[in-house]
Amino acid sequence: MEYELILLGAGQGRRMRASRNKVLLELNGKPVLAYALATFLADPACQRAIVVIQEDERSLVEALIETYFFECGTAIELVVGGCERQDSVYQGLLAVENQSGYVFVHDGARPFVTQEILKAVSKSVMRQQAAIVGVPVKDTIKKAEGGNVIGTIPRDTLWQVQTPQAFVTQELKQAHEQAQAEGYLGTDDASLIEQFGNRNIAMVAGSYENIKLTTPDDMIMGEAIAKWRLQSGGGK
Repeated sequence: MEYELILLGAGQGRRMRASRNKVLLELNGKPVLAYALATFLADPACQRAIVVIQEDERSLVEALIETYFFECGTAIELVVGGCERQDSVYQGLLAVENQSGYVFVHDGARPFVTQEILKAVSKSVMRQQAAIVGVPVKDTIKKAEGGNVIGTIPRDTLWQVQTPQAFVTQELKQAHEQAQAEGYLGTDDASLIEQFGNRNIAMVAGSYENIKLTTPDDMIMGEAIAKWRLQSGGGK
């Protein structure tokens, strides 16, 4: 199958407490954004990459692409994002060329997606027309109100959701437009399909290494994963 990628890199990253966008921070000497982008561009099914950015960081992202992807044969387009993640995804959807094809949406702050994950998502989205990545919850989950525990939630059916998430482009775009019309703000793209779509969404097993870099502690973990992968040749 073939798909287009929307790679989100326009977030503010306030919880990172860094002086610049977290996707432009470096892990083992390489910008965070370059990790995931390299993985997708190495996938023959990825026909085009739409990188959603902040306008005032355009020159920085252009320099990143020039440095790491100068000889890349896949088209890369930069699109300015919106105020919320949902707005940024929609701006990316407007830039997708094949509206009847498939689109993958991925967080630029998840640098450790693998080819195995991409292949699994591709198979699932072809079969079911909507697929997301996740891992089973490990910890015991409690429900609490007012500082008191009121119950334990069985974790057998709970998954921690990651990206990429893959859909038929026109279906995701329609769900976004309906969400805009009704003032609905979802937590991810799958939640919009759940709310406004008419299909089941496949859950694909991801990886516990496919972390999202959100806080300074995550950068410590990310640095360790990046170094381990470089040494072991893993993550293909």
